[in-house]
Amino acid sequence: MTEETRTVTLPRLNEPAPQFTAPSTAGEIKLSDYKGKWVVLFSHPADFTPVCTT
Repeated sequence: MTEETRTVTLPRLNEPAPQFTAPSTAGEIKLSDYKGKWVVLFSHPADFTPVCTT
């Protein structure tokens, strides 16, 4: 059995985003599906938590 080590860093302006797959309301998406296109990455905190303002 091997153990995978992952390093997580904060995103930086003008740096490429890491490849990822994620569930969406339209099915699974991959960042690579948008290669060569402008992409805006947006993350919303969970509703009704301390980081949500409503």
